[in-house]
Amino acid sequence: MSDSEQTFLDDAVREVLPELPAATKSILIEHLQSIGVETYDDLQFIEEADLMTALRPVQARKLLSIWKRKYQTPENSSSSSVNASPAQSLSLLSVSPRSSSSSSSTSPGLDTQWDDNFEIPWTKFPDDLMHALERGKRPGPTLRRQMVRIVVTEMVRKCPHVGKKHSTEVAKKMVAKYPKSLQDVIEGDIVGPGYHSLVKQLQNRIENVRRTSTPKIRKRKCQTDDSDLTDEVTLEERAAMQDTYGCIKWNVKFLPSEETQESQQEKIDNLKIMFQNSDANPEEVKSLMKSTFYTQRQHVNQGKSIKYLREEWPFWFDELGMSVHFKELTGIDLKETFIRNLDLKGKRLLNYMTTVCVNKSKKFFQTYARLLRIRGQQSGCSDDFKDMVLLLLSYFDEKEESMFFYVEDTCLPEEVQLEQVPLTPAVIVCGQSCYSSTRYMLSLDRNLINTNISSFISALCLMFGSYYCFNIHYPSELASTLEFLQRCFFSINPEKGTKVENKNSKRRLTVNPRVITLIQELSDHEWREG
Repeated sequence: MSDSEQTFLDDAVREVLPELPAATKSILIEHLQSIGVETYDDLQFIEEADLMTALRPVQARKLLSIWKRKYQTPENSSSSSVNASPAQSLSLLSVSPRSSSSSSSTSPGLDTQWDDNFEIPWTKFPDDLMHALERGKRPGPTLRRQMVRIVVTEMVRKCPHVGKKHSTEVAKKMVAKYPKSLQDVIEGDIVGPGYHSLVKQLQNRIENVRRTSTPKIRKRKCQTDDSDLTDEVTLEERAAMQDTYGCIKWNVKFLPSEETQESQQEKIDNLKIMFQNSDANPEEVKSLMKSTFYTQRQHVNQGKSIKYLREEWPFWFDELGMSVHFKELTGIDLKETFIRNLDLKGKRLLNYMTTVCVNKSKKFFQTYARLLRIRGQQSGCSDDFKDMVLLLLSYFDEKEESMFFYVEDTCLPEEVQLEQVPLTPAVIVCGQSCYSSTRYMLSLDRNLINTNISSFISALCLMFGSYYCFNIHYPSELASTLEFLQRCFFSINPEKGTKVENKNSKRRLTVNPRVITLIQELSDHEWREG
């Protein structure tokens, strides 16, 4: 490849994807040259499949969007809009966030030809709608209504007086902006030609929006415009608040575009084989766990048993695998976040408990004195952390045996009396106390799912992560301690909801008041000490 070819391709890629790593850009440029790209004009003929060897789907679509808009000739533009498939049409018409925002910032009152210049706001459509259109599938009625509302809202933003024109004329202009192939996909053969149906929907919506506001009888809330008896209730809506609490990707709706059910199963099998080898590459394990996150969530949300999940996903139950799933699920680095917050807040919390709380409660003082006797001569940061957790349980008057189950230090996994272990995630302490133990196990639903955990911090992180990864509610016996750890040490702070099991119909407060009280008292203590 000549220097001139290298330079123009480098510029063409960099102006759209400036943050693309150098190695990836080099691979992409070499590939483009190998398939015959020699000039800027050649870029208009690139298709998404040509870019998938080096880029992720969204990156590829960004390049296509800009290149085809910038380098497409008028002749090619007119013909491609007629013959393009639904997926190709979307690639042609989608706009980058930058170009979308610049066009929407134009003052609507000054654009006298807004209807001719109007662009369909593809980037504002729901993911479900775009997913259906890209695959040539007919969207459901709710998605079609959403699409019409979004388009009309954007029209009104461009021209506040849109209703003063005849609504049918405006609607026809808007529908003409959809590729013919997409018009047919949106409505299909069920209701006749898509063009006429879309025109009618847009026309009705325009007239509804511009209708004068006269007093009218309010509809009951259960009869909203969005209600549709034929639509299924989403999985998120059916899920209890405790399941989705604190999660950002609780239910992944679609497989990654580069994945199939067959490729997912192949990766699951590879993970099982790798688990049998002690020298498995950690980075490869992380990559496979991340790319199969969709199937992991499907299995959990379908109610698969812990035993089944343990057999299908052995890496999921150790630190490496759970850290990947927890990060995808909540956006939080499990152990890293905990250790960082422990360094920032651990000593201050322990200081408050050992200097203030011991003087407020006789029971708490007795617990502290007992822990000092058990701890004996042992010292160090790790033991300070154990003090903190055990004192937290005492402060909230919650039982240690609900979180920790003690066995002999020589106890084998098959010797653990699981019928006595809590059903919720519990740390099995191999030794007379947390201070003397050098080995821990983890139990879920009275199944031992990790039998060789070397540190107390790792055991606690795995226990906490299990509540989120496997849709487990906080037991009421540990509600305050777990929420305090969640908010102060794992940095999960939802504005509403709760992860505590609801044993009665009483309305629960958004945040546990006992947790708020401790946080406030700790803050006041630090201020006075400072």
